[in-house]
This record gives sequence, structure tokens and C-alpha cells, in this order.
Amino acid sequence: MTLSEKQQLFTQLIAQLIEWAGERGYRLTFGEAYRTPEQAKLNAKSGAGIANSLHTQRLAVDLNLFINGQYQTNTEAYKPLGEYWESLGGVWGGRFKTRPDGNHFSLEHNGVK
Repeated sequence: MTLSEKQQLFTQLIAQLIEWAGERGYRLTFGEAYRTPEQAKLNAKSGAGIANSLHTQRLAVDLNLFINGQYQTNTEAYKPLGEYWESLGGVWGGRFKTRPDGNHFSLEHNGVK
């Protein structure tokens, strides 16, 4: 699958996730989607990310979750969304070993999650 094809699939899957969440009463807004390679390098240098982030490939998005109008910052709150995302074939940042990132949803590409 080409990068372009994977980006298109990712967009369709994110739409499914958003619809699934909405049907269950979750409210979402977009956080970071695209990240420049320069910003990814700065984030890696500061320990806030990795240089080869899938955000630079347009294969990751951070979603902000609201439950009963309250913004959720705890990874555990994102777990139902993360599990559904994984069932679609995606990678959920809530399972990252070194730094769980509950609001991160991506598609693996060239070994990067």
C-alpha cells in the first residue's frame, strides 16, 4: 500500500472512530493532526515526542475527548475509543510503553506506531 493510499484509509478510519464515539455520547475535538518534521525534531529533543512521528506522515491524530462537557486528560478515559480503534486495525497511544498517550490514534507505517 502506498503512503497516499494509507493516508486515505487512515482518514476513513478516523471518520468511523468519530462516528462510533458520537453514537455513544462521547464528544471529540481535533488536537494535533499534521506536525512538521521540524516540530517533530523539536518535540523529540525536549522529550515530548519522537522525530519520526506519524503525524509528519499524516497517519496520526490526537483527539480531545469530552465526557459530560468535561475535557478528559486521563488515558483511561480514552480506553473505549482506543479499543475500538484497535479493532479497526489502528494503533492506540494509550498502550505506548514508555509514555502512554491516550489521545493518540495512528496507523503503523514502516514499523513506526
